[in-house]
Amino acid sequence: MTLSQYDSLRYRNGLARNLWNRIFTTVAALFTGLAVLPLVLVLVYVLLKGGSLINWQLLTELPPPPGLDGGGIGNAIVGTLLITALASLIAIPVGVGGGIYLAEYSRSGGFAQFVRFGTNVLSGVPSIICGVFIYGLIVSTRVIAGQSYSAVAGGMALAVLMIPTVIKTTDEGLKLVPQELRWGAMGVGASKVVTITRVTLPAAFAPIATGVVLGIARAAGETAPLIFTALFSPFWADGVLNPIASMSVLIYNYAIMPYEAQISLAWAASFVLVMMILLANLLARWIGRLSST
Repeated sequence: MTLSQYDSLRYRNGLARNLWNRIFTTVAALFTGLAVLPLVLVLVYVLLKGGSLINWQLLTELPPPPGLDGGGIGNAIVGTLLITALASLIAIPVGVGGGIYLAEYSRSGGFAQFVRFGTNVLSGVPSIICGVFIYGLIVSTRVIAGQSYSAVAGGMALAVLMIPTVIKTTDEGLKLVPQELRWGAMGVGASKVVTITRVTLPAAFAPIATGVVLGIARAAGETAPLIFTALFSPFWADGVLNPIASMSVLIYNYAIMPYEAQISLAWAASFVLVMMILLANLLARWIGRLSST
């Protein structure tokens, strides 16, 4: 290569294409920063307002009566974990089972296409609609042991929100499993059920688990469905058939009170809830990386 040919390959700032490249790179970086800015501002603001209030008493005690200082959000933490666990017990089997059917038994059938369309629509339905649905179906009719508002009803409402996420991630995760693994298992005499349970499901564990964790993270932060189903209680959980406290509803109730003590508890609960959801999303990302290693 001659010296003149080598010079023609050098990066030259004065060229119009290089100037436009720098301009559009800067604009893309600016928009990327603007997209992340709300998340950073929310985390920083919640950390400043609620992070300094975190102590052992706050995490283990009941909230005080309105207007009084002290107390904590222990019942709301327990209630959130209990309702989310109930929702997971309902949504995970249904979602994983539905995803297995779509990916392994009816990939392109008419019913499968209908289910996929339904899950896409359901994933975009406002959460308050799910709460109203469970209210009309379960709470107002008192079909569960004659009880109305309860942790079970709240878990059902959150399960409705979780199911589309679990179905879609299970369906897509199983599609990523190489078809040769299925052929190999069936070639040595394994049945369809054994192939699914022993080969395809373990191979797709990482994406399925990622979808489950993301669904749980979404459900844990919902407020509107729980207002219509689980309501709220200032006491510790008294079984799953009675009203129960949750952090999202506690934040809603206390943030609109005219008392500084309750507003402080709302900020503290906001910090705890944001940290729980953040940790759940980090866990989902870590599990997702397992599928690429």
